Amino acid sequence: MTPKLQRLFDTLQQAGLAPAERLGEITVEVAPGAYLETCRKLRDDAALRFEQVIDLCGVDYSTYGGARAPRGGRFAVVLHLLSITNNWRLRVRCMAAGDEIPMLPTLVEVWPSVNWFEREAFDLFGIVFEGHPDLRRILTDYGFTGHPFRKDFPISGHVEMRYDPEQRRVVYQPVTIEPREVTPRVVREPKYGEE
Repeated sequence: MTPKLQRLFDTLQQAGLAPAERLGEITVEVAPGAYLETCRKLRDDAALRFEQVIDLCGVDYSTYGGARAPRGGRFAVVLHLLSITNNWRLRVRCMAAGDEIPMLPTLVEVWPSVNWFEREAFDLFGIVFEGHPDLRRILTDYGFTGHPFRKDFPISGHVEMRYDPEQRRVVYQPVTIEPREVTPRVVREPKYGEE
């Protein structure tokens, strides 16, 4: 571990957190009940000062294999934080409570810039952020059914939309995919492979 990374690791331990180092990066695992409090501490603690959220994303661990699979639930929220004061980066991961309707408290009060990141995680994974001021879809259509980044979402989707020239508008209809056999055609020049 580099001296800078070691300082961050030690500072997190002194703050009562349990950091883990892997591949030159520090991660803090947080329980759902301590998620909001821990994030406030990471922002407000004078020794840490994580002023900025770089990213927040959802993760679906339903088919995750291997020894490093997290314990808890199916869905997690992963934050990437930046301390401009200390020039540190940190990953925070929290497993969401509930598999059918995963829920975590919103971090909009802690870092206002997380607003659209949480909307994206809601839209694509179905993670509900309690207390969010405007939790609605941001990337998919309002009539969209399901959450497309969940691993059990069908690759073809549920509906398709097309323009109907007779009705002169866009219409939704069930997905129709015609099975077809794709046979590659090989085109070679005459005398290919001969010397």
